[in-house]
Amino acid sequence: MIHSASFFGLFFMLSNGVFGDTDEVKSVSVMEGDSVTLQTDVTEVQRDDQILWTFGPRGTRIAEIHRQNIYIDATGTTFEKILQIDNQTGSLTIRNIRTEHTGLYKLQIVSNIRGTSNQRFSVTVYVRLPIPAITRDSLDCSSSSSSSSVSRCSLLCSAVNVSHVTLSWYKGNSLLSNISVSDLSISLSLPLEVEYQDNNTYSCVLNNPISNQTKHLDNITQLCHTCSEQRSSFMMATALIAPLLLVVIAVVAGLIYHRNCKQPGNKVNTHDEEMHYAEPTFCTQPLQSMDVIAEDCTVYSTVVI
Repeated sequence: MIHSASFFGLFFMLSNGVFGDTDEVKSVSVMEGDSVTLQTDVTEVQRDDQILWTFGPRGTRIAEIHRQNIYIDATGTTFEKILQIDNQTGSLTIRNIRTEHTGLYKLQIVSNIRGTSNQRFSVTVYVRLPIPAITRDSLDCSSSSSSSSVSRCSLLCSAVNVSHVTLSWYKGNSLLSNISVSDLSISLSLPLEVEYQDNNTYSCVLNNPISNQTKHLDNITQLCHTCSEQRSSFMMATALIAPLLLVVIAVVAGLIYHRNCKQPGNKVNTHDEEMHYAEPTFCTQPLQSMDVIAEDCTVYSTVVI
């Protein structure tokens, strides 16, 4: 254990500003999963040198050298089993670093020979970037103008679960457009409209300050041919269905015309009428007088309507 009197004396002096921080802050960027070493300006730690490493806004002690004894205070923390301090220089190494280790690290040195010094390191840990994906916009076919003499295709470059990155479209080496984000765990997409017969090479680049991932598209038709096939299928289907529709319309029109012709001119009948007629029967009675004209006897039959 650290000698209590020495440690608390050092802590008291540091906390009261005897060894104030300098204005200089060294920026360090590292990829998640890699190791990073925060270097001191010490070439050899002397017996009476005291070196203290702290982390975060509260200045939590994580490692220390006192009287050439090394102490790592990381049990039960995110730094457990990943810290290493060089007993010759006092440099601090963080192995398999993660995003939660992003923050401010302070180094405080008290030496009987060199005096006192303070250093600060701002460490930023970046996640490993995925390769961006290039797809065709699913709304492209429905939104494209069929009357246009030049067929165009809308592409999308996208990346998921990224932060502090920039997504860019390039045509050859020329930057066409880009979008940046600083939020955590966000999905990005960047559209680009190209001509269907374009022979240029396009690239989608995802990058942060220390790394990048690129997806190339050498042949536009690799993605845009789907839209062309959909348009061709639609035109073929239209050419086949149109004559059939004309035939159906003609048949329906003929049936309506035929039905209307069977009905009386201005009279609208709701049902067909059936008429039955009977032949009249004439009866001749004997003449009783010459002055009387023979009467015709007509018998009528019932008319069924």
